[in-house]
Amino acid sequence: MYKSVLVTGGAGFIGSNFVPYFAQRYPEYRIFNLDKLTYAANLENLTECKNMPNYTFIQGDICDANLIDSIFHDCNIRGVIHFAAESHVDNSITGPMAFINTNIVGTANLLQAARNNWMDAPHRVKIGHESDRFHHISTDEVYGALGQEGLFSETTPYDPSSPYSASKAASDHLVSAWHRTFGLNTTISNCSNNYGPKQHPEKLIPKIIQNCVNWQPIPIYGRGENVRDWLYVMDHAYAIDLIFHHGRAGQTYNIGGHNERTNMQIVNTICAIMDKKMPRKFGKHSDLITFVADRPGHDLRYAIDASKLKSELGWRAQETFDRGIIKTVDWYLQKMR
Repeated sequence: MYKSVLVTGGAGFIGSNFVPYFAQRYPEYRIFNLDKLTYAANLENLTECKNMPNYTFIQGDICDANLIDSIFHDCNIRGVIHFAAESHVDNSITGPMAFINTNIVGTANLLQAARNNWMDAPHRVKIGHESDRFHHISTDEVYGALGQEGLFSETTPYDPSSPYSASKAASDHLVSAWHRTFGLNTTISNCSNNYGPKQHPEKLIPKIIQNCVNWQPIPIYGRGENVRDWLYVMDHAYAIDLIFHHGRAGQTYNIGGHNERTNMQIVNTICAIMDKKMPRKFGKHSDLITFVADRPGHDLRYAIDASKLKSELGWRAQETFDRGIIKTVDWYLQKMR
């Protein structure tokens, strides 16, 4: 018997890396990919799935409760891996309501559908649904900012800074509440900044690469001193797989690459790679770096302690940043040709 798994937001950056991997690794599963296809989604990033017999794409909005209910019923959904979210901080500052609707209301719709289809009553699971699970993908931004030292752990108090991170914090709390109040089998993961193929060009790393190729200014907020912990997207995919199948119900797992870099280190690394791959007769790619006014509420530093994930589930990041960033640059250069 097939296990039907609903993946939301599977045409976005992380989802479109995860879905082909997951569908290929588990041919006995039926994968239903639900995506609204906003500007940040791209079906071209799912070409690997076209001939997979266990893969189905559904265009739709997680804010449509009736649609969610019908998918759970018609497709006999037995697991959820929930990526779908508005995720660009700058956009949340200019238009926060889309983040409130998708990240909070949409998550609540999914939780309710799972509860209605998998449970008879609070803390009473329907017979045959004992292994059904709802996994929610979140962000380290819910924890706010760190100083020069320290790491985010699963017990770090929430202190979101932006409308984006506040909406994700709210969705995390909803998932936890559905577990504690109703007994729904849930897990949560909070990840650091992802990088790799298929990311939308509005994000830092693809924007740097694209502007290098087009010989355009590379805008860097403030003085480029903000620090992020960078996680290669396929290492994230492996972690989600582990948590979905083996994580403890009701638990949160932090996922980090242990690759702290300032924005200036990122841009200089990519510019040096581009100098080798696309050398120019006059000037270096770092000449394009342009400092712009910092964005409001810009957190200085994020860094993840992933020791719980490592000790409980045996996860290890396979990709170093030095290798992963070259793979990423190569992918975008190939795509731009």
